[in-house]
Amino acid sequence: MGNLPVVTTSFVGRTGELVSIERALRDHRLVTLTGSGGVGKSRLALRIAERARGRYADGVWWADLSHLHDDQLLATTVCDGVGLLDHSPRRPVAALGEWLSGKELLLVLDCCERIVGPCGRLVTELLAAAPGLTVLATSREPLGSAGERCVEVPPLSAGDDGDEAVRLFHERAAAVAPELSLDDPASAAAVAEICRRLDGIPLAVELACAQLRESTPQEITGRLASRAEDLTDDTVWPRRHRALRTTIGWSHELCAPLERLLWARLSVFRGVITALDAEAVCSGGPLEAEAVAPALERLADQSVLRRTGNGYRMLDTLREYGAMWLAELAEDALLADRHARHFAHVAVQAYAGWLGPSQVLWYHRIADTHADLCAALDHLLAEDPEMAMEMAGCAGLFWSCCGHLHQARTYLERVLALPLSAGPHRTRALWALGITLTLQGDHEAAGRTGEECEQAARREEAPESVLLAAHSVSFTYLMMGQPLTAYSVSDRALEDHPGDPADTPSQLRCRVIRLFALSALGRLDEAYEEAMRLQRISLRFGEHWARAYADHQLALIHLLQGRPRHAESHARAMLASKHELHDSLGIALGLDLLAGAIAAQGNGVAAARASGTGHAYWRMIGHPHRGTPELGAIREQWELRARQAAGDSAYERAYRRASADDAERGLALALERGNPG
Repeated sequence: MGNLPVVTTSFVGRTGELVSIERALRDHRLVTLTGSGGVGKSRLALRIAERARGRYADGVWWADLSHLHDDQLLATTVCDGVGLLDHSPRRPVAALGEWLSGKELLLVLDCCERIVGPCGRLVTELLAAAPGLTVLATSREPLGSAGERCVEVPPLSAGDDGDEAVRLFHERAAAVAPELSLDDPASAAAVAEICRRLDGIPLAVELACAQLRESTPQEITGRLASRAEDLTDDTVWPRRHRALRTTIGWSHELCAPLERLLWARLSVFRGVITALDAEAVCSGGPLEAEAVAPALERLADQSVLRRTGNGYRMLDTLREYGAMWLAELAEDALLADRHARHFAHVAVQAYAGWLGPSQVLWYHRIADTHADLCAALDHLLAEDPEMAMEMAGCAGLFWSCCGHLHQARTYLERVLALPLSAGPHRTRALWALGITLTLQGDHEAAGRTGEECEQAARREEAPESVLLAAHSVSFTYLMMGQPLTAYSVSDRALEDHPGDPADTPSQLRCRVIRLFALSALGRLDEAYEEAMRLQRISLRFGEHWARAYADHQLALIHLLQGRPRHAESHARAMLASKHELHDSLGIALGLDLLAGAIAAQGNGVAAARASGTGHAYWRMIGHPHRGTPELGAIREQWELRARQAAGDSAYERAYRRASADDAERGLALALERGNPG
């Protein structure tokens, strides 16, 4: 179990460091790898984490903190890293501590240097709450927590043919210029000299190696020697960083002017950089939009950017250098504003495209750009609060599904606290907050927010706003165990606004509530007809969200009316859709139904496995209610039936094994048809 980043390059050397760090992890619960930028702390931590996979019963987990500039999202970022999408209103650190408390795992916190103090306090609290937790951190300075063991990461050994930096140069050269031979004495001597001049700093070596596409090792050596002589002041970076500064500065000079400009402008990004996002944010002036994609590739060829599956990433040290030049160009404020407005536009586009065949793609887009969306909102809250409100309301829809409830609540409460004018943006933000609060189980606050949303919608008299408000209010009633009121509110809104869902997408949301309320009231035949109508509408638009809930209710109805095979089919269809949307709450609900359908067919062990995987998802989201209240008693009946079919001991064995297993793997197994008992 775990979520370690995928590695595309080989690991070179560090034998002594690996041994000493692994020894430190056996003796200490907090080990921090310290060292200057570019020295290889993150790569070494990843190698340690890979080697540790089998030593921790609950896996090795990775949280990248490089995009954080303050502690506001620290705990939620770590929650995301370990796969905890907590739906409760608790402080994220409390939920995280509880989730970790019964586990034995290694947690890697990468790039803590910008928030050293908050990281230290978080780690102290987590270690106290979770006796089986071990933390490996990377930072340019110690975290300052009690019991911390710091290990200084040195550069690679450099100078001789067999040394680590030389080996790294040779391995990267094979990828950069495979036709180039470095075996002749002159080239070998030049490579050794390059590595010596660069003090064995891995990032510096890789940047120098990238120049082999256009230069020989001897030419690289000459340029490094010439440049180093010019760098005698230590006012910008301390003396020990001079080799890396030399190489980054040289790499910068070797870039074409437009590539240097792009490097600087890209420094405003926090996460993965796609070509389309880079064009939107970074083009302008001498850098035309069509020149951005080739320049990105060129920067990747020079190791300024790292290619990922769907774009590029920039290492922190190189981002800092780009940000320095962006400030020199006096474009830092302009680019921050462009970046924020672009991602606000992305959120608005995603909301507009929710009801349609691109729905899943938009969910993934919002999930993949989470760090940049948060940065954009932070900027707009200060510079353009009205746009921040529009953006938060649009992003809130997706964040609530993707499990980012704490972020959604934080940003929505911040924008709604501002003295802004009433209108559709405010109504939508109130709706998004109401849904978020209900999902967290904070029904009292959700009720107040729903009332405020209704008042705002009445002032507007716009059908979509009225339906949004009805959805918020009726959803809260449904989750409070008041299906009759939920039905009344949603049904009245739908009767009053019967237009095309293409014009009022919240019709679909209200239909989902009306459907759930009907089945909760025992009006199963009406619920069946409503589910079939909802499914037809969803298929017409090619969307997944509402269709999945139609399948959920069809599965429940078939199960209650004695058709378990039909129920199983619909439960699987729901799970497939919710998995596409990364909706952990929906997956948990679907697994409960799948377990019931399998149990009703007499396969107690397979039902126990599905239920155990469902428990893993419920635990992951920290939800106290396990869906709508009336499902609790039904769930107990299915469990009793599964136990009778399997026997208590076999049921418990299968349930415990699935509950302790990786949730994603358990879901994949549960979705296999004909799962053997």
